[in-house]
Amino acid sequence: MEKQNQLEEYLKTLGKVAIAYSGGIDSSYLLFLANTILPKERVLAVIANGIMVPRKDYEEAINFLKENHFQYIEVPYKPLEIVEFKENHKDRCYHCKKALMTMLKNVANENGYEYLLDGKNADDLTVYRPGNKATEEVGIISPLAKFKIYKNEIREYSKILGISFWNKPSNSCLATRFPYNTNLAEEDLKKVEQSEEIIKSLGIQKVRVRIHDNMARIEINPEDFEIILNNIKGESKNGKKEKKAQENIVEKIKKLGFSYVTLDLSGLKSGSFD
Repeated sequence: MEKQNQLEEYLKTLGKVAIAYSGGIDSSYLLFLANTILPKERVLAVIANGIMVPRKDYEEAINFLKENHFQYIEVPYKPLEIVEFKENHKDRCYHCKKALMTMLKNVANENGYEYLLDGKNADDLTVYRPGNKATEEVGIISPLAKFKIYKNEIREYSKILGISFWNKPSNSCLATRFPYNTNLAEEDLKKVEQSEEIIKSLGIQKVRVRIHDNMARIEINPEDFEIILNNIKGESKNGKKEKKAQENIVEKIKKLGFSYVTLDLSGLKSGSFD
C-alpha cells in the first residue's frame, strides 16, 4: 500500500481537486480515495455526457456519484462536432480528448477548482494512447501514473476500499469499434452499443463489436465462445435444447441493420484497429 500512501499525501498537498470522472475503475478509485482524504466539499467530479459513452456505463457512473453523495457536475459533450472525431482520423482520440479536457478544466476552474485530475494509470503510458499528449497539453494532473500505480493495483486497492465494481471490465470510446477514416454518425455508435448489450445479456461482460461496413465482428474471450455457439444452436448453458425457440443473438444483431455477423476466432484484443 506504499503507493497509495504516497498518493494520499499528494492529494493532501493539493487540498482541493476536481476529477475528470468517466465511471471506469481508475477514476472511480481516484475519486473515492480523494473523498476519504479530503473534505467532500473540496472534491468535485466533472463528468461528460456524450454519445461516445454507452448509456448503461454513464447511468452506472451517475448512480455511483449519487450513492456516495459526491459533488459532481454533468457537462454535455458533442464529439461528432469535432471533424477529426466524426471522420475517425487516426489522431481522433487526441482531438477529442483535447476538446473534452479543455472543457472539463474550464468548468472546474469556473467552480473554484484550480486542479483537474484524471484516472490515467501507469499501464496507459505503455500502450497507444493519443489522448495522453492532449491531457498533458491541457495541464491535467495524472496522479495514478505519477506514482506508477498499475491497473491490477488499482483493482486491489479498490476492493479494499469497498468499491463494489473493483473488477469491472474496462470499456472504451464507442468510436474505437470502427476502422480509421470511417465517417461516424450517432446511429452508428448506438448500433454498436446495442449489439454489445445483446451479447452481454448472455452473461459475457468482456466484448467488443467491430464494424466493417455492413458486417459486425464480435470479439470476446475464447472461453466464452461456447456461450455464443450454444445460443446460436438454441441450447442452454448445460447443452440442452431450449423448449421454446428464441431469437438468437445473430438474428437480434442483424435486426439493427447488419447483413453479416461473425465471431472473431482470434478472441478479444484491445485496440485491434490500431
